[in-house]
Amino acid sequence: MVMEVDLVIRGGTIADGSGDALFEGDVAVKDGRIVAVGRDGALRGAEDIDARGKLVTPGFVDIHTHYDGQVTWENTLSPSSGHGVTSVLMGNCGVGFAPCRPADRDRLVRLMEGVEDLPEVVLATGLPWNWESFSDYLDVLDSRQYDIDIATQLPHAALRVFAMGERAAAREDATADDCTLMAKLAEQAVKAGALGFGTSRTINHRASDGTLIPTLTAAEKELTAIAEALGRQGAGVLQAVSDFDDVDAELAMFRRVMERSGRPLSLSVMQWHQAPEKWRTIMEWARQCTADGLTVRGQVNGRPVGMMLGFQLSYHPFVYTPTFKSLAHLAPAERLQALRNPDVRAKIVHQTPEPSDFLGETLIRQWQLMYPLGERPNYEPAPDSTVAALAERAGVTPAEFAYDAMLEQDGQAVLMLPSVNYAYGSLDAAREMISHKNAVYGLGDGGAHLGFLCDASLPTFMLQYWGRDRKSERLPVEQIVRGLAHDTAQTIGLGDRGLLRAGYKADINVIDFDALQLGPPRVSYDLPAGGRRMTQAATGYAATIVNGVTIQRGGVPTGALPGRLVRGARQMAGIAS
Repeated sequence: MVMEVDLVIRGGTIADGSGDALFEGDVAVKDGRIVAVGRDGALRGAEDIDARGKLVTPGFVDIHTHYDGQVTWENTLSPSSGHGVTSVLMGNCGVGFAPCRPADRDRLVRLMEGVEDLPEVVLATGLPWNWESFSDYLDVLDSRQYDIDIATQLPHAALRVFAMGERAAAREDATADDCTLMAKLAEQAVKAGALGFGTSRTINHRASDGTLIPTLTAAEKELTAIAEALGRQGAGVLQAVSDFDDVDAELAMFRRVMERSGRPLSLSVMQWHQAPEKWRTIMEWARQCTADGLTVRGQVNGRPVGMMLGFQLSYHPFVYTPTFKSLAHLAPAERLQALRNPDVRAKIVHQTPEPSDFLGETLIRQWQLMYPLGERPNYEPAPDSTVAALAERAGVTPAEFAYDAMLEQDGQAVLMLPSVNYAYGSLDAAREMISHKNAVYGLGDGGAHLGFLCDASLPTFMLQYWGRDRKSERLPVEQIVRGLAHDTAQTIGLGDRGLLRAGYKADINVIDFDALQLGPPRVSYDLPAGGRRMTQAATGYAATIVNGVTIQRGGVPTGALPGRLVRGARQMAGIAS
């Protein structure tokens, strides 16, 4: 008997998200759901996709993004949707735009501008501000259509400012009444559909005016009150980023919060260069918590993270020199023409940043830690390929080498300056982290750091590099797919996706694995008010399907917008962790 369906993906090599061995078969879709997986000649689809020789995977779930603003003015979740991502979670690191009183809008804009490098003019132009409560914000998102699904968490900074006003910005301790109000609002947010609560405890998170994030020193009683509110609803994940200066005390505090609330915890974990072994302490703690019946996941990134430096980006080694400052007002093409002038070059490479420019003087001129990324991006460069080493071999100064290197690729070439995950000049530590049983892939930061980072391309990198291109100690493709789909979905409570199994959402990728290639970072000016952002394209995605609808073929968007706001957790059988 022939089964009539909407779509059949035929003859592909299936990585079903479970981590089990690859197998060949068909995937049938009807009414936005997968109805059959395997070999079944009695399938007839209104649409067929020939997937022979291609990899078929669940859609990827990115649990660490900052599209909180973009989703209010744009329908496409670019660049994430170009990298096989079919669901994203926002509201991470405690920053966002709801709840928000009208008087606090500028404060939250400055905070997002400083923490996530989203220009004030972009946010001021793009945000419609047709909400005040968190529930109102979700209603706005629910009225819109997207290319992929979106979900959000309640951001702690917005919540704290809403409840405490100026006292929150001054980082005063919350009173008992403050904690009661924040707990009430958190409970309402989860009822409205928030998938969790995000907070930040790092001094790296500052508003554009230099003010530290309001949540930096929030007391345990405040975090506990909010977490217990989630616990009363029996839903929601706690997400946090911390400097872990006193790692033992911080972890003990997080454990007490989990024990009192009963809610799972997701922590940002990386190989900090100033403390390259600290991650082991955190992941061992996570393992012990799990053994004791608590649920902890360390969000980890499989490549170096830091800053991309380039003449068209927010930062580069000469951005604070007097001569470059004099060119900053020029349009990009005019500035590039000036930079190619030998006299301009001679001035800039011999100038040093002004003494007041601390960042320029200390961080972005570390020649011995800086690498050319290349037109075919190399995220694991050899230790002897730093700008300092290459300049010495070329018989020029590091400044001269860096200047010329950034003029390549028509002035769009970038230098990579890693600050985490590359302390020992390789990704061996990253491999250990992403392979840990308590790890979950994350920290792509889609929608943020637009002037110096584009880690939203992480899913493509994970498949291409760890699954195919690394010279040694690669990871099985089926394991990577599980990490990108099932494990991330389960971490945030979206149990209805991440597997190619009957009954699951029809979020699917068809990938030409052999042709999969991450492109170089490129700058575009397509944000509101002509705002700039760095994007990174990929080739090899033959098709991406969301809710049973094809949103791109061969890397070209179809214009379909089947994505919607996801309110609350979803439950399916899943698989063993």
